[in-house]
Amino acid sequence: MKAIVYEKYGLPDVLRLENVEQPVPANDELLIKVKASSINSWDWDLITGEPKLYRLLSGLFKPKNKTPGFDVAGIVEALGKDVTKFRPGDEVVGDMAEALMGAFAEFTCAKEKDVVLKPSSVSFEQAASVPQAAVLAWQGLNFRRAIQPGDKVLINGAGGGVGAFAIQMAKFMGAEVTAVDSGEKLEMMIALGADHVMEYQITDFVKSGKKIDRIVDVVASRPVSHYKRALNKEGILAVIGGKVPALLKLALAGIFNKGNKITGIVVHKPNKDLSLILDLISTGKIKTVIDRKYNLEDIQDAFRYYGSGKHEGKIVILV
Repeated sequence: MKAIVYEKYGLPDVLRLENVEQPVPANDELLIKVKASSINSWDWDLITGEPKLYRLLSGLFKPKNKTPGFDVAGIVEALGKDVTKFRPGDEVVGDMAEALMGAFAEFTCAKEKDVVLKPSSVSFEQAASVPQAAVLAWQGLNFRRAIQPGDKVLINGAGGGVGAFAIQMAKFMGAEVTAVDSGEKLEMMIALGADHVMEYQITDFVKSGKKIDRIVDVVASRPVSHYKRALNKEGILAVIGGKVPALLKLALAGIFNKGNKITGIVVHKPNKDLSLILDLISTGKIKTVIDRKYNLEDIQDAFRYYGSGKHEGKIVILV
């Protein structure tokens, strides 16, 4: 079969399309014929090996798993003897985070718990854009407690994969949404339902005077004091991603939360509530936002575009 492989950390040039042996499912696994995948920030981090802290998971000096790709959407081809929930021919979707990648290939193996049935009304391309980004967005909006109708929610980094889902989910939950990102993404964020938009190069949301009930930050880089200044008395900061120094400080602050304001890092729980989210998409309550689609052999170009930071929503890889 054809698969993307990389044997050293680096920029997209380290990725190669090669013929490799087709995997054989273990007793608790499904063999999936991959139809589509998508790019997430964690894909970029583990391919580049930066920040180096993440190499504790993926291999200190070189990657342990040579085929990247977390999000998978495809068709069940074969089953291990202990698999009971699926049958050959089932259309499935999931996040292979616990297996540390493997979806950028014609076939991959996933554990039964790592995939769910794909609704027939959702295409493979749409489904592939959902698992990691949409689940993280949902978990950020429900961190510690669910959003209540009328809550004022600010999403920092709202123009990317996680943010595009978070805007729509927050509106679905009845929130007043402020979306923050670069100027070229403002129009897209308004189209997704944001009540207010800010161009981060021009407006600092901390200094804007707005008091927020919940901040969901996808690109955290600020001191804890900045966020708390922007939060209401019982406000919540849910951090999904960002620069490692900021994340470490925010995580420490979360351990020692004082007063009514809550600060914390969202610990990703792969595939949690994925079926619920897919149902929202299949019924039209939330839509997928796909910026560009690339074929598997064009994976280097796909990651170069991702690395530019210009993408709106998701980049999908067609297999």
